Amino acid sequence: MVWHVTLYNVLTTVNNVLLVLIGIPFILQLVYMFLFWLPKKRFPKSKKKKKICILIPAHNEEDVIGGTVRELFECQKYPRKLFDVYVVAHNCSDRTAEFARAAGATVFELNDPDPAHHIVSYALKHGYDRILATGIPYDFSIRLDADNHVNPEFLSLMNDAFCAGVQIARPYESALNMTQNHFTRACGLYYIFDSRFSSRVRERLHIDAHVNGPGSMTDMRIIKRIGGYDTVSITEDTEFCFKRMLEGYRCHFVEDAVVYEDLPSSFRDTMNRNKRIAAGNVRLLGKYTLRMIFHTFRQLRFSFIEQILTYFFMIICLLLCTWIPGYYIYACLYLGLNGVFTGAEAAAMGLTGVGLWQLLTIIGLCVGILFLFAGVAQGLLLVLLDYQKMGAKRRRELISGALLFPAFTIVYCITMSIGIFCKPKWVKINRNTGEQ
Repeated sequence: MVWHVTLYNVLTTVNNVLLVLIGIPFILQLVYMFLFWLPKKRFPKSKKKKKICILIPAHNEEDVIGGTVRELFECQKYPRKLFDVYVVAHNCSDRTAEFARAAGATVFELNDPDPAHHIVSYALKHGYDRILATGIPYDFSIRLDADNHVNPEFLSLMNDAFCAGVQIARPYESALNMTQNHFTRACGLYYIFDSRFSSRVRERLHIDAHVNGPGSMTDMRIIKRIGGYDTVSITEDTEFCFKRMLEGYRCHFVEDAVVYEDLPSSFRDTMNRNKRIAAGNVRLLGKYTLRMIFHTFRQLRFSFIEQILTYFFMIICLLLCTWIPGYYIYACLYLGLNGVFTGAEAAAMGLTGVGLWQLLTIIGLCVGILFLFAGVAQGLLLVLLDYQKMGAKRRRELISGALLFPAFTIVYCITMSIGIFCKPKWVKINRNTGEQ
């Protein structure tokens, strides 16, 4: 067998193995979508009202911090005396601290000259240390970002979950600017998929939620036990979730508690956001994968494998942007230049796989199915089910987002792939909403 035939066969075998590895997480996501009909988990209303601290890390957020804090005090349907808002103004060169104080928050100013500490985790660590030092007996904490808004029942719903025994939880994540433009519509649907489909199904099937974003709730007994906030990575929220799971804690989803955040409205904004996500999560995979697999058997919890499979999507993005197009371009050129147009001709040459025409047909079918079914179909289903939580008055306001859903998935993969190789910093984000 000549060398180029051997090379083609080896590369085809490698490609088939990678397709299996890529397919497993995608099948899991399809299962979540097909189980959309499962009813959401509702926690019983509690007459007990717990003491809550809300912690907001902020770096040069004078544009939005005042409105965020004021809305918490003015709009929450929860006893005002039972919650406090803390803002950590981390290396701010603007009026973040001033506006946060004026709105009623307790402000901790942190000026840390070490460039390695210019990430949100150090602001959270400082904030929790200062809160513990107050001696105030808070029952649980809520972590928010400077631009976040929450529904009026948010604290009450988290309180209900806490009183029902939940110690760590995430909310439903939606968008402030969902209808800003076509990009935000598609972007919003992509992120909301995890709340409406994945997180609901996880909660109903007793699989741990991915507590990795704003609005997360943590029992303060955990914070006290570990001596404050014990993660300082670029994706500290995900690592905090991993650590608590390994200690035996369960992570839940409180679906009616909704946090609204400012979505990226352009490729550049998405790139800046995904630098942190991709770079941090790939490093966490390297650090925690073996431990998570071990604890799958030790604790008999599928949640560990499910978390690893989901975060493996960062690696899948890289493969989809490099290996997959590279291999199929090579395969088509190789088969075409050798005149191998049918499966019989390929077999006669000793080639693994199919001929050129069959390969082009398979590629076309796969792209079409992914575009229409896994892309547009799930976007339309999200619009049909949850348009009101997305800030739309009518479903048709979000139709363009569903149609562009596959295109945004490509953008997401590209930015994630680039982000894997970046070392992001905590920089001021271009906000699309919010005024003092």
